Parts: sequence; C-alpha cells; structure tokens
Amino acid sequence: MLEKRVELEGIKVVEIEKCCSDIKKLREEVASRNNSNFLEDNKKLIPRRDVPSYNKYHLSKETIEALRWPTFDAWQWEPNEIIVFVLSLPLHATPYLLVCLSRVVWTSDSGYLDSVTCLCWSEMLSCLEHMYHNLGLVKDFSINPITLKRWLMCIHDNYRNNPFHNFRHCFCVTQMMYSMICLCRLQEKLSQLDIFILMTAAVCHDLDHPGFNNTYQINARTELAVRYNDISPLENHHCAVAFQIFSQPEYNIFSNFDQEAFKQIRQGTITLILATDMARHSEILDSFKQKVNNFDYKDEEHVTCLKMVLIKCCDISNEVRPMEVAEPWVDCLLEEYFMQSDREKAEGLPVAPFMDREKVTKPTAQIGFIKFVLIPMFETVMKVVTDNKSCYHLQMQKKKSENFTTSGKK
Repeated sequence: MLEKRVELEGIKVVEIEKCCSDIKKLREEVASRNNSNFLEDNKKLIPRRDVPSYNKYHLSKETIEALRWPTFDAWQWEPNEIIVFVLSLPLHATPYLLVCLSRVVWTSDSGYLDSVTCLCWSEMLSCLEHMYHNLGLVKDFSINPITLKRWLMCIHDNYRNNPFHNFRHCFCVTQMMYSMICLCRLQEKLSQLDIFILMTAAVCHDLDHPGFNNTYQINARTELAVRYNDISPLENHHCAVAFQIFSQPEYNIFSNFDQEAFKQIRQGTITLILATDMARHSEILDSFKQKVNNFDYKDEEHVTCLKMVLIKCCDISNEVRPMEVAEPWVDCLLEEYFMQSDREKAEGLPVAPFMDREKVTKPTAQIGFIKFVLIPMFETVMKVVTDNKSCYHLQMQKKKSENFTTSGKK
C-alpha cells in the first residue's frame, strides 16, 4: 500500500510540474507576441484561413431582447469558461491550477485551452451574427451568411488576448452600438449604409491591438509609430488589418457592392475607426457641438460627425452599464495600464500618472473620466438622438458618478 501511495504521489508531482511548465510557456508566448515587431515586412499579419467552424449558439428570446439594451452583461458566460477548463484537466491537477487561474492568459493558439475560450466566443459570435441579420443588413446588402460567419471568426482570430483590448471588448462596443441603433431608432434617421458602416467599424475598431497605447508607440519609436508618422498609429493599424481581411474573398462581406459603394464604405469605416483615437476627443466633440442646435440628417457632414461621436460613445461605454457589468472592465483596464507602465519604467520612458500602479486607484481612475469625458459626450449626442429609454440609462450613470465622487472625497 505504501509503495502504491508513493507511486501515486509521484504521478501527481509530474502532472503538476507539467501544468506549471505549460502555463509558463503560455506566458512566454504572450510576452513574445507583445514584444515582437509585428509590422516587419516579412511578418505582416495575414488573417488565418484555417479558422475552425464554431457551433452556432441558439439565442433565447431573453438573450435577443437583452441585446437591445445597454444593460447587457457580456460577462454572463465567464463562469462557464472556468467550469469547462477545470473539467478538462486531470482531477489531481485542479487545486494547483485554481490557484494560478487568475493569472492565466487565455489564447486560442494553445492546445488544451481551446475548449476554454470556445464556449464563450461562440456565443458572442452568434450574437454578432444575430445583430447583422436583425438589422436587415444581410438581406438588404445580399451578404452571404456563410461569408459573414467566416468574417466574424476571422475577426475573433485577429484580436489579441489583452486584459482589456480583446474580442470581448470588440463585442461590447458593437453590442452598445446595436443598442443605440435600436433604442434611439437610428434606422429611421440614418441610411442602411450608415448603419452598416457603424456596425462594421465597431467590430473592427481595435483589431490586432498590441495592448500598449499610442503614447507608448510614439515614445518607444515602434514600427507602428514609424510607419504612420506618429499620427494615430494604432487606429491606422486597426484600419489596415480590417481591410487586409476584407481583401480576401472568403471574408469579403462587401463583395456585392459596386466600386463606388465600396469606396464609400471603406472611407466611412476608416473615418470612424480613426475617430476612436482619444487624442482627437476635444476636436471631434467640439465640432459636433457646433452642429447640435441645427442638426440636419440630410447634411452629409453632420451625419458623419454624428457617426464619429456614436462610435466614440460606444468605445468608452462600459461605465454606462450597470455597476456589476462595468466594474470588472475597470480591473481589466488597470491591468493593461499597469503592464504598459511597468514596461515604460523598464525602458526609461515617461509614465502617465493614471497608468502608474503606485499612484492610481479605481476611484481616481474613473471619477474624472466619467464626469469630464463620458457624461458630457453622452449628453451632447442625446440632444440629437433623444430617446427616453436611452436618457434613463444616462441619468443612472450620473447618479453612479456622483456616488463615486462622494466616496472619493471621503
């Protein structure tokens, strides 16, 4: 009996060491990706063609209705990931891995972790499919449903597994755009082509984000900064990756558009993605404010400016959601900020105080942003696309901001 127990304990040790080794390799792989010069000529990002099919998730009536609201909880599938992960491992390895679970970075390129992410992203992809169908975009623009599905899978494949700028963020931004289109009845005010551009720009707006912002790119003189002359390097890269994907027939949801229509879509999508650079925030919002009092939906310049503000609202809309949905995103954002500031310190680069783990707290990270960026922008856009339901959620966010401010003063 003693020999048998010793043998079993030896097996456990081997399995645990193997798991430790696997996790270490994952971390090294992610680190090497973030350190790579991903725009070298011989390493241009080419969307994978061997994207596996995903099982279509059958949306319930409750989910379909919930997708129309800013209160939608994209974290609802998170516990399932952990359950699938634990059940897929040897039983005696589970206790050790539970300790490490919070530190594991999920990656779809890594063997046994595929089953973890599969459940979560297949549900989000099915929701995105539903949005395109429900808005009438697939029917009105004769989009091949199979091409749409392939395109969405390729989009997923080209979002990195950063703490914040990842595929779940892409989904949340697009879902908020869908929510605003539905609740503010934007299909009655904008053309279907405008709706198509809004949705597609939201899906593509952070493609291949490396997890380090424009300030880092410029200060570190990265390949991206050099290529785009320090002008919105990340946003220009997101656009380039998006249209690199569209250039491949199996992912081209624009294949039935003529040359002129495609040029209009391309320019519209690029304009919106470039608008998400927060360095341009004041410029874009000030321009929109000048048009608010006499806004004209027949004026192309007015509509373009509105679309730019809409995607900006969606991009920073986490705090418009209920507290239990919004707060995990703050943790994710701070984690990504801290990763950047740690690297900046190591490389002797300037560090922004709001990204420094030794200076920032959750309340200080959010109070100013909510009061001086988020609420003023939502208030301004609601003057044009006023809807009582949408305004209700903004009012709730005001109260939350006031609570943050009060607690921050204590």
